[in-house]
Amino acid sequence: MAARGLAQALATVSLSVSLSCVTVRSSIVRGREAYTNCFSSRSFHLSSVIMSGSNGADENSHNKARTSPYPGSKVERSQVPNEKVGWLVEWQEYNPVEYTAVSVLAGPMWADPQIRNPAGRTGLVGRGLLGRWGPNHAADPIITRWKRDSSGNKVIHPHSGKNILQFVAIKRKDCGEWAIPGGMVDPGEKISATLKREFGEEAMNSLQKSTAEKQEMEEQLHKLFSQEHLVVYKGYVDDPRNTDNAWMETEAVNYHDETGETMDNLALEAGDDAGKVKWVDISDKLKLYASHSQFIKLVAEKRGAHWSEDSDAGCHG
Repeated sequence: MAARGLAQALATVSLSVSLSCVTVRSSIVRGREAYTNCFSSRSFHLSSVIMSGSNGADENSHNKARTSPYPGSKVERSQVPNEKVGWLVEWQEYNPVEYTAVSVLAGPMWADPQIRNPAGRTGLVGRGLLGRWGPNHAADPIITRWKRDSSGNKVIHPHSGKNILQFVAIKRKDCGEWAIPGGMVDPGEKISATLKREFGEEAMNSLQKSTAEKQEMEEQLHKLFSQEHLVVYKGYVDDPRNTDNAWMETEAVNYHDETGETMDNLALEAGDDAGKVKWVDISDKLKLYASHSQFIKLVAEKRGAHWSEDSDAGCHG
């Protein structure tokens, strides 16, 4: 009864949990020997937008974190059925594959303890491509503007009757999928700085600019990123790089150019991890990397923009 109550609570509310070195006996088995996890002092946010609770996963959550092969490798995860994703579901036979990329092992080692993925089993233990045990923090800047015709008027979708919103999307070099131009938060870096830096590197190729060009670009980016913004999501991300012990968490922030004047002066140019960059119309037909489609849908809802041609599945809010 207690387990059922906990699962329902996780599935319906957003939790902010601060764990202070609480030792938890894990059900994960490495070979034939069980190991003990110690949760370090950290806070992380669990959201029902992505997560489904501890007793299992619905058909739309925690799926990419169970895909094979693992990104950048030929490693196949142990298969985890939907009904056995949640840690509260007893599964004594669970014996996930262990994998941490050579590039990660060759890098600096952190003192983070091995802790469990808050969304459930993924079929893989270790860190995979992620540098840290536990949450690996990223930031996703969602830059939007209204789609306009040649006369400068907002374009209205013929079915929903709502204005069409556009956002800056990049095509990732590693997997070829379109995505928000975000990235990892550097140690000690503020989220606001990460958002601006990643957008400049991936959507404006700032790393390849001259000193004079960088200075001009910095002034333009400052104007864009110093305006009012909307935090649309903060928490766990269903990401193909996730494992039982390391996972992605992000803060997705929307910066909206209402008039289009700010973005008209920004020349988009793919750089760093991006192969291409362009303005993309927002709708439910978008197929984006990781959980990015869900973030984009939240922006459309908040801005009252077009999302779906089906009025019953349209935006509310």
